This record gives sequence, C-alpha cells and structure tokens, in this order.
Amino acid sequence: MSDAIITVILTQLATIMEQQIRKEIRLVSGVEKQVKKLTNSLKSIEAVLVDAEKKQVTNASVENWLESLKDVSYDTEDVLYEWLTAMAKAENENIQEHQSYPIYRKVCSFVTLPFLGLNKYVLRRDIALKIKEINGRLDVIAVEKERYTFDVLTGSECPDKLKTVSFIDVCEVRGRDRDKDVLLGKMLSEKNKKEGLNIVSVVGMGGIGKTTLAQAVYCSGAVIQHFDRKMWVCVSEPVDEVRVAKAILEDIEGSVPHLFELETAVRRIREYVQGKKFLLVLDDVWSENYRKWEQLFNSLRTGAAGSTILVTSRNERAAQAMGSKYEHHLGELSREDSWALFSKIAFSERKSEECEELEDIGKQIAEKCRGLPLTIKTIASLMRFKKTSKDWQNVLISEFWGFGEGSKGLFPPLMLSYYDLPSVLKRCFSFCAFFPKDHIIEANNLVKLWMAQGYISSNESVEMEEIGQEYLQNLAMRSFFQVLEKTKDGKRILRVKMHDMVHDLAQHLTKNEFSIIEVNEHLERKMESFDKRVRHLTLIRAEDTRFPTVPNVEKLFTFWVQSFYDSPPIISQFDKIEPEFFRQVARLRALDLSRNMIGELPKDIEKLMKLKYLNLSHNPFFELPPTLCDLYNLQTLKLSSCDHLRKLPRSIGKLRHLRHLEIDGTDRLKTLPKGIGKLGSLHTLSKFVITREDAETCGLEDLNNLKNLRGCLRIEGLGYVTDANEARKAELLKKNQISDLEMDFSPLIQNSNQDEVIEALELHENVQILQISSFGGTKLPSWITELTNLESLSLQQCQNCTNLPPLGKLPSLVTLNLDGMNNVKNFGLEFSGYTSFPKLKKLKISNMERLEEWNLICQDGGIPNEDSIKIMPRLVCLKISQCSKLKALHSLIDHETPIKKLRIYNCPLLQQLYNKETGEDWSKISHIKKIRIS
Repeated sequence: MSDAIITVILTQLATIMEQQIRKEIRLVSGVEKQVKKLTNSLKSIEAVLVDAEKKQVTNASVENWLESLKDVSYDTEDVLYEWLTAMAKAENENIQEHQSYPIYRKVCSFVTLPFLGLNKYVLRRDIALKIKEINGRLDVIAVEKERYTFDVLTGSECPDKLKTVSFIDVCEVRGRDRDKDVLLGKMLSEKNKKEGLNIVSVVGMGGIGKTTLAQAVYCSGAVIQHFDRKMWVCVSEPVDEVRVAKAILEDIEGSVPHLFELETAVRRIREYVQGKKFLLVLDDVWSENYRKWEQLFNSLRTGAAGSTILVTSRNERAAQAMGSKYEHHLGELSREDSWALFSKIAFSERKSEECEELEDIGKQIAEKCRGLPLTIKTIASLMRFKKTSKDWQNVLISEFWGFGEGSKGLFPPLMLSYYDLPSVLKRCFSFCAFFPKDHIIEANNLVKLWMAQGYISSNESVEMEEIGQEYLQNLAMRSFFQVLEKTKDGKRILRVKMHDMVHDLAQHLTKNEFSIIEVNEHLERKMESFDKRVRHLTLIRAEDTRFPTVPNVEKLFTFWVQSFYDSPPIISQFDKIEPEFFRQVARLRALDLSRNMIGELPKDIEKLMKLKYLNLSHNPFFELPPTLCDLYNLQTLKLSSCDHLRKLPRSIGKLRHLRHLEIDGTDRLKTLPKGIGKLGSLHTLSKFVITREDAETCGLEDLNNLKNLRGCLRIEGLGYVTDANEARKAELLKKNQISDLEMDFSPLIQNSNQDEVIEALELHENVQILQISSFGGTKLPSWITELTNLESLSLQQCQNCTNLPPLGKLPSLVTLNLDGMNNVKNFGLEFSGYTSFPKLKKLKISNMERLEEWNLICQDGGIPNEDSIKIMPRLVCLKISQCSKLKALHSLIDHETPIKKLRIYNCPLLQQLYNKETGEDWSKISHIKKIRIS
C-alpha cells in the first residue's frame, strides 16, 4: 500500500505549500528547494508503484525494496504532520496573542516575529534538517528502483477513481440444503433427550461457509420452536474462558456483566440454563485444550435434555477435543451452485445482452474459485466493477491465480480484488489489520480512526464522515467486510466484521506495519524483539494483568490496549499510567485506552501533539488534566461511560478542531464548561448540560454556535431556563442534522414560563426521535405536530399536562411511549386528530393513574362516524401498565388493528374486563397471538 501512503504525503505537501503562500509564511533558507525535490522524487516513485506491488508477490527483492520505501514514507508523513501541527499550534497561539494584545497587527509569520519566541524558529530548522535527511534516503531508494524493470503507470491507466455500484445482499446460503437438513437432524433428534448435552461440530477450511451454515441453522423455524433459549458466541483465538462466559451472559442479558471471575460467570450461566433446553453456538473454535472448556461445560449440563452446543472450527482436533458426538465436514459447492452464486452477484443490474456476452468467461472464472463461497463472493463482487469483456479476460488470465497454496489458497482471489482497489481504499482496508480477528467494528468509530490517520481528505462540499461512509460501503460491496447492521433505511452501514481469511490477507499485507500482541508475563521479552517498523499496535490484555509497560514504541501512529473492564460501580484498584509512556509515543495519531480501569491521566498527555483520536471510555476518571486541551489536532474525544467523571477542563474551548465529543453515560457530569460553546466544529455532542452554577458553565444560549451538530443530542437541565428569549437563542430550528433529541426539563422547579420556553425550543422537521421528560408546564408545544419525519415519540413524567396534542396527525410516527402523564384523563379525538396514527406500530401507556376513557367522544359530546376514521391501522404491539382507572380499550383497536402482542399490567379494571376465564370482553381480544395480563 505504498502508493496510498505516498498519495497522503503529496497531499500534505500541497497543503503546506498552499498555506505558506496564503498566510505569507517565510520558510527557513533552503527548505523550499528540499520540498520541491521531495515532491519530485515521490511522484517519480509513485508512477511505478502499481507494477512494483504486483511484482513483489513473486519477487522477494522487490518486496524488500517496497518495505524500505514504506519505512521512509511513514517517516516522511510523520515529519510533514509535525510541520502541519506546528503551523496549527502557532496559528492558535497567534489568535490568543492577538486577543490579549490587540495593538499587534495580523501575524504573517510565526517564524520571524520575535515575540513568538526562538523555539519556533528552531523547530522549523529541525524540520528542514529532517526533510533533507529523508531526501537522502529517497535518493538511495530511487537508485535501487532502476535495477527493476517496472512499468510506469500513465494518467489514463490510473485506477484511483472510485467506482460505485448499488449494494447487493450476498449473505444467503447456496447449495447447503442437504448440509442444513443433516445438522438439524442431529440437533433435534429425539434420542438426544437420553444422552445429556449434545455437541455437534461443523468442520471445514477457511472460507467454506461454516459460519453461514451455522447461522442458517440458528435462524431456522425448527430451531426456534425446539429450543427454549438460544445463544451465539464467537470464540476465535486466543481463548479466554472468562471472556467467552461473559459473552454468553451478554447474549443472554443484553448487556456486558460486571464480572471478573470465571466461577461467578458460570454460576450465572448455570442459573439461566437450568431446566431449559438451549442451543449454544461456539463459532470459530481453535483451541484443542478441553480443560479450557471444562468448567463452562459443567455449568451447561444443568440444561434440559436435548440441549445442544454447535461448534464451528477449521481444526478437526479442536472439534474432537470439545467432545463432539457428530462432526459434519463441509465440502465445496457444486459447479452449478457455484455458478448460481457467482452470476447472481456479478451480473446484478446488467442487461441481458451483457450477461450473454460475458457468460462463457464468467463460468471459467467461477471454475477457478474452486467451489469456495468466500472466493466466489469476492471475485463476483470484483466483476461487478468490470464493464467490458477485455476487463473480464484480464481477470481470468491474472498471474495472481497461481500465487499461494495451502493455508494461503484464498489469497489469489482476495489479492486480485485488493489490487483492483483505488490507493485510498487499499490503505483503509489494510488498516483493519489493527483489529483482532472476529472483532465487531463500529462503522462510525472506524471512520474516525481513518480520519485520524489522514486517509480521508477534507472536501468543502462533502463532509469527511460522509466520505468515510462511502469508502466503507465500497469495501463492503467488494466483500472485504461482512455487514452486520445498517440503518433502518438501509443507506448507512452501522457495524461490520471481517471474515477470517480477509483478515489474514490484511495482516499478510501489513506484517511489518501492524502487530497484535497478547499481554502476558513474556510481554517485555516480546517487546524487546519488537519490529521498530511497526506503526500500529494492538495489545490484548487479560483482566488479571497489570497495565502493560511497552518499550520500543517510539514510532507508533496507532496504539490500542484492548481490555475488558467495564468500570464497575465500586472501584477497588486503579491502573496507573507512567508519565514516561506519553513521552515514548509522541508520534501517535490515535490512542485507545478504553476499559482499562485508569483512575488518573497524567498531565504529560500534552506530549501527544499529533493526536487526533483519543478513546478513554469506560474508565473511572474523576477529572481530566487541563493539559489535554493543548492537543490542538484532536478530532475525537470519547469519554462514554466514564461514570465517575464530574467535570471537563475549563480550557476545552482550545480544541478548535474537535468534531466528536462523546460523553454519554456520564451521569455524574452535571456541568459543562463555557468553552464548549466555542467548539464550532463539533458534529457529535452526546449531551449538553445547563446549570446555574456560575458564569463559567454552559447556558442554553451556548448551543447557538454549535451549528454543525448532528445525530443524537440530549439536553439536560432545561428546568433552569425561565426565559423564552434565552431558549430562542439556542436556534434549535436551524440544526437540521439532529435526528435524535432528548429534552430533559429536570429539575422540577416552580416555573410559570415553561409553556413559553418549550414553545420557543422549536425543532426542525428532520428530527426522527424525540423524548420530552420532566416537563413542568401544562401544555405541550404546538410545533410537535409539525414534525413530519418523527418516527418515535416518548413523553415521560410531564405531570402537569392535562391534554395531549393531536399526535395522530404525525404521518411517520411508528412508536409512541406515554409515561407518567398523571393529569390526562381522556384519550379522545383531540389526541388522535381524526387521522389517527397511520403508521403507528408500538404504543406503550404507563403510570397514568387518572386516565379513565379511551374513546371518540369529543368535548362537545358529538360522536363522529366510526367508519370515517381508521384508528391505528398498523398497530401490532400494545402495552398498558399502572393505569388503575382505565375502564376499557378502544373498540376500534379490538376489531380493526392487526395487534399481535398485548401486555396489561397492574390495571385492575382492564384485568377484570379481559380475564380469559371470567372477563366479559375476553372474546374481543382472544384473536391476539401473544397476550399477557397480570
């Protein structure tokens, strides 16, 4: 991926020279000449890189030449980034100097003005010397280049333009019906009830479709009906029994448990499965050591007879060690099934005449895929981007088909697809070698990491986050990612995962640049022999190890200490970071220390001047050092679930480039510093807290400058706002990219103006999710019915409201939650608005102790024609609780709506009316499939 690195370097050089001209910055003598030489050298080398990277596959000396080039390219990129950082820092200080000393005119050169100090001139001189040294190294590489007969890539042949095709779902199972039937027979057999815990294994080579088959079985109707409980855990390597047990509990309970001992975890599992017939899938098992599973399996034996563990593994001996009663060896797809899968993907959206023209070549290409589903999907996805028969012929005769055998048998098709990528996508893909195998990657987080590395260039017309999402979708279309979750509209990817073999390729391509190391007693010995060319390092830390000391990491760009602590409520022991650590890793662009039980962050974090991404989530900080605000380049600061955090540094307004501030799950954070309002580049702000403590804390008007906010936002402390004019200053109506908003009006204080305040907080119609809680006024805002895109509405503890607005008019509303509206006595036409919730599917009504009627009687006593009104025609789920005076459900709900689930709890009148044995209206709801009344 050297071409991708050089592209970034040339972009940085252009940026520096553009800034030099625009801001009239004088360079140290000789630097401009060195920069021009550097640019020319890189462009000369860039022209042959596509050919060089292909030839390295079979030529070790070319591979070594490219490794040397990558090393010097990384150093070049680092020097230029240092230069850009110094310019940004000086510019920021210039602004502060100008504000402090307005007598000075505009600063033109941070090099020549004496009041800015000699150190900045020395820094420029230092950078000049580094560039000169790099040019010397490039001269040697350029001379060595001439020994190889590389083809020069002309502009017309340049593959860097991104091609796009529509997304196609290729996750369906092809040619595995018999395999599925056999597995189901072994899992659901009646004789299993006599044999205790049933263990079944699927064994086969990488890319053969083991996980896909297991998923098809797991989701089958027969399995859903047969088992009381289902659990799925991806095991992979290295096996950590505590982690596997916690993963099972997370699947069971929906959240990560605060557990650190295997015995505690398996006891919880035993209680959960006892007497229940369950299915547990252990996907991608490698370990042949049964003792690692013994304690967990003993707890699972308390399940009911017929309980089954389904294992997938590449290793037959691992399956045998698990005690499998049946091993199913998965073979290759037939020629017919291979072609059916290939043609579905490769010919998607092509005209019939194109398909006929390409069919013969396509069948030959499909034949080369040897019946391996991953290979077929990868190559077929590549062919979607190839338009002509010549393009298809070039793939058929590619030299890559002959590369690699045995364990690397899948590399040829993957490398074919990899080398077809534009340079920027090569680098984005290769970066994913940074994640451990089977890691579920959050799309937003991956894009932020790409931004931190400089892989995504800014574009005035398109946001970097949108460009990153486009890159991600392009890689997914080419089968480099498995898409696990998308937004409801299907337009954005939320979570992805890499297949093992794809991950192997990423690691193969970056073996000297990326490293994943398990932390144990031999760590220091491992790090002593650590390859200093590595720029991106992941340490996987077990929960019982101390925070690692890591030597030889001075050149790192990315560092992640992956741990599994969950910041439990009671802190018994803190991890400690030595100040020397930050001096060691001064080149970092991205640092992830989440879930490491760090109680204090040293002030020496200021040494990380190049840092753009910092994840400190799930750590028990009480506060952060003010020096963190000297990280001028910081774009992302993640503090989610730092549930002991009480304040942010007052100087946070210095982080002018901060785009994402994630502070959700910080319940003790009750104030925000005034400087938040200066962060005009913010896109993400999890919550905005309003207080009345002093002039240094945020007020609602400080939201005004945050014009780029988008996504989710929670506003706390609206109860303190007493002036509607102050509310208008927030200009929420102009924030058209906020899609999910929570308005919390606590504390509940005496405030006669809350009706006017909430009316002044008018929202843009693009809001899709809205929650209003603890509102102390008597009337909800009129603008709420103008939110035409609103899909989910929750009104909680708005205890003084006596009437609800005509929510039935909301055309897009799917979910409605009414909780604690204690003064509402009646749901009538004023509530439904005559149109009555055309898309509503889920309705929850709770803690409304005065609610008595749900009918169509207007306040004037009139009753409209029921045939003209369709009440909630799509409602499928209705939950009512703690409504002791509610006499009956609406009659049209009984007959006209397709309700599938009805839950009534602690509503005595309804319980009496709809009791299955004695209720006079039981017949009106008896057609509903799932009913629970208690």
